[in-house]
Amino acid sequence: DDKSVTDQIVSPKLNTYVRLSDKLQVFSSIGYGFHSNDTRVVITQPDAETLPRALGIDIGTVWKPIPRLLLTGTVWHLDLEQEFVYVGDAAVVEPSGRTERMGIEISGRWQVLDWLYADIDMNLTKAIALHEPVNANFIPLAPRFSSIGGLTVQTKNNWSGSIRYRTLGDRPANEDNSVIAEGYTIIDALVTYRIKRYEFGINIDNVFDVRWREAQFDTESRLKDEPEPVSEIHFTPGTPFAIRAHVAYHF
Repeated sequence: DDKSVTDQIVSPKLNTYVRLSDKLQVFSSIGYGFHSNDTRVVITQPDAETLPRALGIDIGTVWKPIPRLLLTGTVWHLDLEQEFVYVGDAAVVEPSGRTERMGIEISGRWQVLDWLYADIDMNLTKAIALHEPVNANFIPLAPRFSSIGGLTVQTKNNWSGSIRYRTLGDRPANEDNSVIAEGYTIIDALVTYRIKRYEFGINIDNVFDVRWREAQFDTESRLKDEPEPVSEIHFTPGTPFAIRAHVAYHF
């Protein structure tokens, strides 16, 4: 049977920007939103609070020390009234109480040469479940460190290309951090040539053929020769080294 649920919430926000000079700007923002990362909770658990408030605070700066370099730094805090967590053993999403996250974000954009660009983004986060005992208050699979970046070439003779990395650090896979979801660093590359409206390109995924784990969950399983179930990481293997070609037409 088709089911539907209607709800509403008021989410006020306030943003402030101050330009200290041509090279430096500071900003702050505070506001309410809501958190609901799986709509199945709304339908299957109608008595659950499906629009829990989220209070976010950001304070940061934008700095341009030289004409071709832009740096941004932000400290932030996020308070969720209710966290929804995927339970791998039961394949359901369930409310798990109030949580808190805080972190630092740093990013940079640099035009090294007329045809060469560099960028980097780094995020460091601490996430905890409130009202839980210390050392048992980790949020499963919540990232601690992540980063992306790379180099991009843009020539005047229609050639372009890039080499980029993405990193996700080790993170807890359960509430007491006794099971770890392994992190990874993957490097991809791209070369394209454009003539009029046509674009031809080659993508190289996972240049160094790193073995990595994509989706990861701490789940109980039991092999035929095991007397008791074992709780351990179950995962989907990440994409290995691959070369793909593409052709595009731009309207």
